Amino acid sequence: MGFHTIAGAAFRALTARKDGPSLYDVCDPVLLKYRGGDPHLGKFYRTALGNPALRPLLRRTGLPELRDEKRLGTLQEALIRARDDDEPDWAAVGAPIAELMADIGVHHPAPQKRAAAGRAADGSEIDRVIRRCGAHLLGSFAKNGFIPTYAAFNLIGDPDMGGREMLTALTGLNSRGYKNSTLLFSLARIFIAHSPARALINPPWTGIAEPMWQPMQIRHRSAYYDAFFTEALLSYVESGLASADEAAASRRAISEMVDFCLKTSAEEVSSHDGSTVRVITALAPLPHPRFSRFFAQIKQDLGFGIYVPDCDTTACSFSAATQAGSTDPILDQPLLDFYRGYQVREGANEPRVTVPLNDNIDYEGGVVTWIDNLAGDRPYGNDLDPTLNLDILEVSFRNLTRWKILETPSRLETVHRIIGFQRRLVESGAFRNPRSHIYYLPELYSAYFGRCHAAFMALPDAARKAIDPDGTFAFIRGKVLAYVEGELTAREMNPFDAALALMALAHLGADVSSFAAALNCITAHLGEGGRHGPYKAYEWNKMKTPTRILVGGPEVTSAFVLMGLTLARGVMMRGNA
Repeated sequence: MGFHTIAGAAFRALTARKDGPSLYDVCDPVLLKYRGGDPHLGKFYRTALGNPALRPLLRRTGLPELRDEKRLGTLQEALIRARDDDEPDWAAVGAPIAELMADIGVHHPAPQKRAAAGRAADGSEIDRVIRRCGAHLLGSFAKNGFIPTYAAFNLIGDPDMGGREMLTALTGLNSRGYKNSTLLFSLARIFIAHSPARALINPPWTGIAEPMWQPMQIRHRSAYYDAFFTEALLSYVESGLASADEAAASRRAISEMVDFCLKTSAEEVSSHDGSTVRVITALAPLPHPRFSRFFAQIKQDLGFGIYVPDCDTTACSFSAATQAGSTDPILDQPLLDFYRGYQVREGANEPRVTVPLNDNIDYEGGVVTWIDNLAGDRPYGNDLDPTLNLDILEVSFRNLTRWKILETPSRLETVHRIIGFQRRLVESGAFRNPRSHIYYLPELYSAYFGRCHAAFMALPDAARKAIDPDGTFAFIRGKVLAYVEGELTAREMNPFDAALALMALAHLGADVSSFAAALNCITAHLGEGGRHGPYKAYEWNKMKTPTRILVGGPEVTSAFVLMGLTLARGVMMRGNA
């Protein structure tokens, strides 16, 4: 987005003809100053929506519908109820906002068909990019003492979050702070969607994964990210392209990140059978997340203060530690016994999914996301993401012998039911639909299925037959390859999309000729990150509630590019052997 485009959009927002009450006409009388009631709602409004940066951009955007004084009064009365009631009726509170969201007009990207790929990048180009990305990760670790990831708000919100989904979130989230933020962000989305400022907040981009160009990016550290960076550095060492010093630095970083996952981020929780289990929290207590002091306070003011363990961070941390050769006793815990208590059984514990934003899919057999801590907190309610369930399968395959999965009927049944959940998802075609995914996008599901498939194929033949007697992995492989080859790489990509495509193609045994488009995209965009790294920051994962919160970073892109290229390089070298 060029300077003239940015300046033009800002000028139009600042000088727009006001055509009805603005966000601030609605909220200032109710939320700017008050006594009693819930103090967080007002603090959130002043911090997130009424701040000096956003207010000038939206103050001249009005909604004609709210010139109807009765409708305006109903909306303000709903905000008063959210502010003052001890136990608000959140469905009633959200109803007038849901009505206004009908024409918000936010859509998923639809990349154009691309031209023929042409000659694929050669080995020397691939090696150069791998070395650049490996050096970027190691340099970042040396500079920061960890490899950072960033979060950013896109206030236009998620395309899958309409009025119905907003009400689902309001009634399914457990934390009042998250309900408050979902309510107010949803209201702000309506005004942003009708404002010239929309072009600043949500400009178009190439490919599927969204670039993180928002100016307010929150740096932080999590075990989930450290597990991922551990896998990336392992792949760098295994590629043989790291120098002796880089290989040694990689091993030191891997050791420190595994410790961060298994020790610093571990906490004890109750299992469904009354025992206790050590799992991995989404965000370790301060100071370990490494927020700046400014953002740590902002996070508290916005009400994002409680974090609990989750099934995905636990699975990925255990997997990365296993790959790194850790012997920590925490890995001896058979996680499938614990996950079984969070697995959806039709008619038995379906209420576990309290925030069913992706209710277009069949949850039976899937494991939900969030784990209750010892205090019983679960601020997000609970949801169910397909990619998370691939990670559970992957870590189970890596620990098949250690956890005695084939010898333990209940554990094998848990695996079979997750595989059944994945088969129904893919049979329906829903895996290609962004709506089906809570935290990820279809191209990342495809890459992570490739990762899971590789762990499955590394098992002995007899084990594979016991785990998958119906050939589900072969069936899903065919469908995912058809999506990656026929849709993802057939259209315009950005480097992040291309890295994910390579991971899927290489892991799933696609023909080397199918690598060309992704390889060319990655090599052509080298250097786009400027002083921040070889590549820009793109959307790795997201939260749909309370608004579209993106997570990624330049280091994340480097890590995915590194892994995608090393996998493709390995396949290409074996083909030339």
